[in-house]
Amino acid sequence: MLRALLLTLSVVVISHAELCKPDAQNAFKVRISIKTALGDNAYAWDANEEYLFKAMVAFAMRRYSSKSTTQISNVLLCNVTDRVSFWFVVTDSSKNVTTVPGSEVEAAIRMNRNRINSAFLLSDKTLQFLKITSTLSPPVEPSTPAWLIVFGVVLCLIVAGIVFLVVSGIQKRKKKNKESTERENLEEKVEVTVTLENGIPCEVLDLKSGHVNGVFAADDERFTSL
Repeated sequence: MLRALLLTLSVVVISHAELCKPDAQNAFKVRISIKTALGDNAYAWDANEEYLFKAMVAFAMRRYSSKSTTQISNVLLCNVTDRVSFWFVVTDSSKNVTTVPGSEVEAAIRMNRNRINSAFLLSDKTLQFLKITSTLSPPVEPSTPAWLIVFGVVLCLIVAGIVFLVVSGIQKRKKKNKESTERENLEEKVEVTVTLENGIPCEVLDLKSGHVNGVFAADDERFTSL
């Protein structure tokens, strides 16, 4: 009886070794960077973490297919390194000597990627399934509709243009009024003013132009030169 049990166990171990090995059919390689992700808070990868990984993969397979009966024992790990990397396969629970197709495992992992990452406090960059593409996050939609943003920008440009035109118009009007006032003041300065001197209207003598007062012009004509 004991011999038969040992023989069965050895057959199972050998079959599992054949199923889980690098580049085996339906096998996936995993690379984990705990130190990079958590720094000083990094935890050690040990048998407990391996058990948690198997449990999460079994959870993903069961959640992917409601009829799945995958157990933790169906998830096999091999070639575990200190850095940490390893290979894993998922065996068929009904036969236990064949592996689940890689397409189903990939779909289950992609479907539950966030749950698996959260279990290990990692992300797609620090918990890498090398043959499984990363799950893309849904695009973030802005809280404000795009058309409203465009409308606001256009409205601001229109308002800025109106303000610019009003301000420039006011400045031009002030400048024009100032030039007009200066021109009038200049005309008043050069204008000949008429004043009354001793009750007789006379023009102011313009010394610069040599203008002669008309009052004395008649007296000059009465005298003849010698």
